[in-house]
Amino acid sequence: MYLLPKPKKTEKRQGVYELTWESVITIDENMKEQAGEYGTVYASVLQKGLRESTGLTCAVVKGKRRGNGLFLTVSPKLEPQEYRLQIGEDGIVVEGGDGAAVLYGVQTLCQIAAQCGGLLECMEISDAPDRKNRGYFLDETRGRVLTLPYLKKVADRLSRYKINQLQLYVEHTYLFRNLTEMWRDETPLTAEDILELDKYCKSLHIELVPALASFGHLYTLLSTRSYGELCERSGSWEEPFSFEARMCHHTVNTMDGRVLPLIKDMLAEYGALFSSGKFNICADETFDLGCEKSKDDAEREGTGTLYIRYVKELCVFLAGQGKQPMFFGDIICREPELVSQLPPETLCLTWGYEADQKEDECRAMAQAGAVQYLCPAVCGWNHWMNRLEDSYSNITKMCGYGRKYAVEGILNTDWGDFGHVNHPEFSVPGMIYGAAFSWNGQEMEFGEINRQISRLEYGDTTERIVGLMARMAGASLFNWWAADIYYEKHALGRWKESDMPLLGTALADAGEKAAGADLELRGIVREIKRTTVSMDARERELTALLELAGEAIRLWNYVGAMMQCRERHTGWDKEEAFVLAGRLERWFMVYKEQWRSIGREGDLRHVAEIVFWYADCLRGKA
Repeated sequence: MYLLPKPKKTEKRQGVYELTWESVITIDENMKEQAGEYGTVYASVLQKGLRESTGLTCAVVKGKRRGNGLFLTVSPKLEPQEYRLQIGEDGIVVEGGDGAAVLYGVQTLCQIAAQCGGLLECMEISDAPDRKNRGYFLDETRGRVLTLPYLKKVADRLSRYKINQLQLYVEHTYLFRNLTEMWRDETPLTAEDILELDKYCKSLHIELVPALASFGHLYTLLSTRSYGELCERSGSWEEPFSFEARMCHHTVNTMDGRVLPLIKDMLAEYGALFSSGKFNICADETFDLGCEKSKDDAEREGTGTLYIRYVKELCVFLAGQGKQPMFFGDIICREPELVSQLPPETLCLTWGYEADQKEDECRAMAQAGAVQYLCPAVCGWNHWMNRLEDSYSNITKMCGYGRKYAVEGILNTDWGDFGHVNHPEFSVPGMIYGAAFSWNGQEMEFGEINRQISRLEYGDTTERIVGLMARMAGASLFNWWAADIYYEKHALGRWKESDMPLLGTALADAGEKAAGADLELRGIVREIKRTTVSMDARERELTALLELAGEAIRLWNYVGAMMQCRERHTGWDKEEAFVLAGRLERWFMVYKEQWRSIGREGDLRHVAEIVFWYADCLRGKA
């Protein structure tokens, strides 16, 4: 039997518990809703899980334990988040040290029922997490602005795998009252969206944490005529939109006295919507700090001083608002001793996303006395399919470093650089890797955890679907990053010399290997279609998403091959190029439908600009 996260202790017993039409779920009458224990929510989750697995609907009551029923209770003998699940022939008891623990026990019971049906194997499970903070960071700004119903679906899935923190990251995709020029052409989240999601997450013991760009990555704000002068670089509002520029520039000039009041107002307005006692100010990738307007100050005092003074001001402000400040540690890890200048409760989010990620930053911040979360990644940015093998390797390493340095938590990140073109459903295996290894440090081989996720998440009795997803990513040659960089060079006349070697490799690989990758992808997609019949009927829509992602990888590989011909002025087949342009446009029409089914427009228009430029280029119009 598979259980994710894997429980610390499982003892099997003789016999089975038979679920019948008379089985009743009883909420302990002593479980107090006002104390943050949502007994009716736990019972509803269990009722739904059992109905989906067995077809039987158990009545829900409140009171004392009944014989031969299912009983949910809080026990003072257990620690917070610690639960015990007892399945006996005469009934089932789920008890936890707090409401969250009861819910975790319920989620484990639902996984058991999904594999046993109405005859549940007798056993006793005792379980508690290694890390009390197990988070997921969702980029709601760089491409997709997911709808409230889909965000609730994300929360349900996080709860299923015992993740207890969701960070919702925005730059310009929240409707700030007084920043109309920033969001007027966007489809932002509203206060009502946040308030409802916060309430929903809280009932599932998920802390919804605000995450707001407040230093770097303020592209849209600093591209407005109203606030562009606050940018470290001059003329920020004069340039056309660029995915690459959005990632690399637009840091505030910390020496401008107008900056802090504006950013503090944004923090206060956004933070007020969240019941969480935490706030992530991000403050990462401040690439332009001290490069122009504050150059003299940086030369006189040092960029480290400019950086820590500004971050400290924001952290002190948040602490005064009753919020625990959090920030990403990529800048401060160069001078880790600066962390001593921040309020002592400040959390440093030490990140690293490489498959072979080293522990250097984690160690340096630990030695400097920083309170840390470690932040791995689901590795989806700039790709049509998440790089699951890289994600697995990165997450296992970072969770291992977390144990070594006794960090406060793990925050698994789902970034959307360059438009978040990968479908959010493709991040789910990476999400579960993070959940599994932040709860239980016992590592699992890549193929094994993929088999377990295939069975538990997708109901795939062949246990192959996640492994097939992992294979898809390896066939991508001319990925979305390469497509954007090539487009920006030729359509916008902007490029970085440092990007050119990697772009050249992508073009060359596409030119040489597109046909072979096409054959491989066709085979993978056919295997996925054979697997579909073995999946839970409710999860079979994944096949359509995967087929379209496979088509995207194939098409863009061929686009890269054609661009290679364009660069070399040889091998261009006009008829083939016209056919490819049509395929690209037909694919994108369905892609837009999928995008809009779970999200608002977001950056879809910017993705479309690039797609249509390539279609025009293939027809000789660009």
